[in-house]
Amino acid sequence: MSAGIAPSSTTVVLIHGLWMTPLAWEHWVDRYEARGCTVLTPGYPGIGQDEAGLRALRADPELVAGIGVREVMDYLTEYIGKLDARPVIMGHSFGGTFAQLLVGSGLGSAGVSIDGAGVKGIKALPFSELRSTFPILKNPANSKRTIALTPEQFHYAFTNTLTEEASRQAYDRYAAPAPGRILFQGSLADFTHDAATTYDFANDDRAPLLFISGGSDQILPPVVQRENYEKNVKHSTAITAYKVFDGRDHFTCGEPRWEAVADFALDWAFTPIPGLLD
Repeated sequence: MSAGIAPSSTTVVLIHGLWMTPLAWEHWVDRYEARGCTVLTPGYPGIGQDEAGLRALRADPELVAGIGVREVMDYLTEYIGKLDARPVIMGHSFGGTFAQLLVGSGLGSAGVSIDGAGVKGIKALPFSELRSTFPILKNPANSKRTIALTPEQFHYAFTNTLTEEASRQAYDRYAAPAPGRILFQGSLADFTHDAATTYDFANDDRAPLLFISGGSDQILPPVVQRENYEKNVKHSTAITAYKVFDGRDHFTCGEPRWEAVADFALDWAFTPIPGLLD
């Protein structure tokens, strides 16, 4: 797919994941705006925009303490519902989960889940995901806390294909404390009645949905998105697609050659193609 010019009326909503803020999308915003898009980057409740928002969160992590999936979904649903037309909704990591849930709720003209965490019903739990999340999940009290990753944890979970120096630069620029409650809710969804990440796989009326994986992602390896894709295809006639970018880690928004992922995601959203994509 080529990087064509988007219609000037196209709006793209980019949703960040845990341990990130809207600042993580800074390069994507510039690239999509250059293609004629209106780009919106809402943070979770309590998370502001740009560098100022990141500094505020680092200075006072309690800004997001106790925030859970429903609180974020309610906020994003209201935010998107105020737009004049349904936007393309893209999300990274747990932001990909929110993108999937929002598209499943009837919002969005198309959805893209990039390295997304599984919704309720996704069983894949690879060892590297367990290793990445165990430092938080091992203590139930963390469900009520705001948790920051150490530089070493960030390197393993997000930037394992980068050098230590490059990983530390990314950490210093983007890493933020995150509400532990969201991670616990996602991890325990299959054991929770009416879980906040409940999703209707059999929804034939939802907008097209694309799953993107980084082939070297350790916190959310491709097996997670592949199972999500296959379960959607099995139960729904709505357009669903899946793409793997070999050799890429979880730091999709800023890892070198991020442009290829950004362009592919936007091109697909304009002209959705079902199936496994080369």
